[in-house]
Amino acid sequence: MRLACLLFASMLAPAALAGEVANPMQPSALWDDMRLAVIGTDDEPPVDPAIFDLDAPPRADNPALVPVRITQPPGAPAIRALALVVDGNPAPVAAEFTFGEALMPLDFEVRVRVDSYSDLRAIATLEDGRKVMAGRFVKASGGCAAPAGKSMDEVRATMGEMRFRQTEGDGRQVGTLMIRHPNFSGLQRDQVTLLTIPAEFIQTLEVKQGEAPLFTMEAGISISEDPVFRFAHVPGEGPVTVHAEDTEGRVWDQSF
Repeated sequence: MRLACLLFASMLAPAALAGEVANPMQPSALWDDMRLAVIGTDDEPPVDPAIFDLDAPPRADNPALVPVRITQPPGAPAIRALALVVDGNPAPVAAEFTFGEALMPLDFEVRVRVDSYSDLRAIATLEDGRKVMAGRFVKASGGCAAPAGKSMDEVRATMGEMRFRQTEGDGRQVGTLMIRHPNFSGLQRDQVTLLTIPAEFIQTLEVKQGEAPLFTMEAGISISEDPVFRFAHVPGEGPVTVHAEDTEGRVWDQSF
């Protein structure tokens, strides 16, 4: 028995030493069909963890709140723009981000909805225009139609409220921004009336410190309810300011 265990462990060791992940991206006919529309070319971007990586759970505890973390190793080339795509979602492009110099190297987290077993991928655009990709295969289903976590009265009463906190980490500040918004996907039902709730979500987000841009987001229906953004950045001067607009034309501005 002991010998069998040692042999089994030795079989697993090479994969672990090679840094293989539990849930690498899978071949995706959906992505093949949408690649040109999303990134403007039929050429498949290379996957290069020396430039950046994306981490997401192999199986989501909650398909409506799937954490995604995008990171870069020290010295990696700067990422200026990034498209976050969930292949199997009704609207696959979850969001498009731009990043300021203060966020390099990137360490950025957001939560998304995942509607079916799917690749979750990020396509980064570097300063020289090159595109690089990273991703994971996530087992989750029903995230886009999952009921909202609060009553409609509570949703309306708190919509647009923001919270922000800063901590220190590895010589940089780590900001966590939370915005109260249901981000209705258009696929959910009111739990009282059972009627479909129209899509209504934060569409534009801009975060700065002083005059220096930190990040912007142009989003669709796949960003989670009450979105949370965690981002490491070089300390700057002035307050952190947030400007958010939703699909109904509501505007919220907050300074921290």
